[in-house]
Amino acid sequence: MKSYKSWKALKNQLEKLLCDDLKGRVTYFLTRYHRVHNSYGRAAILLDKCELVCFSWMEMYRQEHDMSELYKQTGEYCGKDLEKKWDEDCTYYEMDFLAAALEFTDMHIHDALKSENSIIRILAVMDRRVGKRTLQSLDESSFTDWARIFYRLRIEAENLNKEG
Repeated sequence: MKSYKSWKALKNQLEKLLCDDLKGRVTYFLTRYHRVHNSYGRAAILLDKCELVCFSWMEMYRQEHDMSELYKQTGEYCGKDLEKKWDEDCTYYEMDFLAAALEFTDMHIHDALKSENSIIRILAVMDRRVGKRTLQSLDESSFTDWARIFYRLRIEAENLNKEG
């Protein structure tokens, strides 16, 4: 994972990229409990101070369990099927969010919109660099259920009607 100087600086960078209608409404949260074994943490995306999605250290254990079960069956620890399952179920922990946020800041916006990582895609959908026509051209069904919330949020924020 790419290094970063401070969460505050990264958070500010992400929030500056938000479209005008979501600025001040969407915020990002990340904390690490450094005095706790393994430095557990938590990340979240909030809308009007209400949590829309949470990425917590508990999901890391679900990922490890899935990898262990896969290893018992196939002798491999990871694969596209697991990543797809985690993406559909939003089985991400705070370091997944942090890694995606760091990757997003270095990506071209059109590449981010096509990313297989839903965290990167939702950051892109809420980005001010995505215009209304591009937004309307996106296929809502290409988003996982939990990520669709952010797509719809942006559509509503822009007062766009998908039918017209």
